[in-house]
Amino acid sequence: MIRASSLLEFGMHTDRIVVLQGQRFHYTEWGASTAPALLMLHGVTGHARTWDEEAGALASRYRVLALDQRGHGDSDPAPDADYTVAAMAGDLTAFADTLGLARASIVGLSMGGRVAIAWAGLASHLVDRLVVVDIGPDISQVGLRRVGALMAQAPELFPSLEAAIAFQRATNPNYTEPMLHHRVQHGTRPAPGGLTWKYDRGLRDAVRSGRWRDPIDLWPLWRAITCPILLVRGADSDVLSAETAKRMLDENPNARLAEVAGAGHTVPGDQPAMFQSLLHDFLTP
Repeated sequence: MIRASSLLEFGMHTDRIVVLQGQRFHYTEWGASTAPALLMLHGVTGHARTWDEEAGALASRYRVLALDQRGHGDSDPAPDADYTVAAMAGDLTAFADTLGLARASIVGLSMGGRVAIAWAGLASHLVDRLVVVDIGPDISQVGLRRVGALMAQAPELFPSLEAAIAFQRATNPNYTEPMLHHRVQHGTRPAPGGLTWKYDRGLRDAVRSGRWRDPIDLWPLWRAITCPILLVRGADSDVLSAETAKRMLDENPNARLAEVAGAGHTVPGDQPAMFQSLLHDFLTP
């Protein structure tokens, strides 16, 4: 089902809704339907529209499909509050099957990167190229605590878009003003008294109660990936440690590392020009 087409500063895309396992999922589609498929997966507080700039830049060569993962953006929340990597990888399998994707490349940031690792490890024969952004099978406890605290302390209501942007600015000092505005605008929805986050409150409540756990061991799946892999690490990241990145290279010979100076965990937002250059070079046949 097509909802609308939009023309932004980043180019033309189409918003679509697909039903997977009884749940509605929103995704944006860019480029020709006959072009090679490229799946883009956002982070734990993100949404499909955080990829607009990258998708617009790649749409001349790829059919770019940016998915709002369960409980994020304009997709339905998980009815059982299951936000594990295994569940989201299952969503990705259903998404690819429903759209009839025989093969695809994947770009995944943070949570989306872990989902991409799991899916590529389970279905490596379907994946052409994989870009994993600042995440690995192991997550630094320092970064995990920081992200958890940000989610737990996030207000549930903002009186205005400007107030929500100001909150996000405090933790994203390197983002340009248009980029931050775009991210927050598409990451919030109207609520009585102002705006609230689009991503499921159940995730924030799980963090607040200490129930935010995912026991999956991604190392075997990482080792099972056979396609070329680009691992992107922010040089200032507190989520993907240099030690884990080195181990990832040691345990999968198909991977190479690009470390981005001046970037923390959110490499695409901290250093967008460098990140897009890395994507272009890696994804160009």
